[in-house]
Amino acid sequence: MSRRLPTLVLTATMAVAALPAPAALKDGSKAPDFDAPAYLAGQPFTFKLAEALKRGPVVLYFFPAAHTSGCNLEAHLFSQAIDRFHALHATVIGVTAGNTDQLADFSKETEHCSGKFAVAADPGAKIARQYDAVLAPKPEWSNRTSYAIAPDGSILANYSNLDPRQHVAKMLEALQPHARK
Repeated sequence: MSRRLPTLVLTATMAVAALPAPAALKDGSKAPDFDAPAYLAGQPFTFKLAEALKRGPVVLYFFPAAHTSGCNLEAHLFSQAIDRFHALHATVIGVTAGNTDQLADFSKETEHCSGKFAVAADPGAKIARQYDAVLAPKPEWSNRTSYAIAPDGSILANYSNLDPRQHVAKMLEALQPHARK
């Protein structure tokens, strides 16, 4: 019986972690400003949220770590939908605290970002903490949480779920009512 207890605890912890978790930044609240080292198609630059918001809404999505199965899929889904985001005048930026040394390659690989949007490094999950997007079982990594941010810096919508498959649809849905004509 005592041998099964650690397995049961681990299984229960994993099940809870897989459930959707509400993001702390509620719709209408102010998005924390940040600058972060980033890569687009393998090229380094500094991503500045304030600058990106001057051009239109921003979809900020946090992901646990580059080159992991769920994050690979999520990046691929965002890259496939990038023209739909651009049609809504939105910038997409992925942010991670995990495997930040691999972001240059991750940003350009065709099975991931395909050079279509930037990914930024968040060492120590400092930005993720500001957005309440820290992975509970591994707090040095980001959780899978997405935000749609209006040009005025207010949160339009948030979605938090370790399953990567609905993040793109949820963010596109959030931006639709705010699209410029």
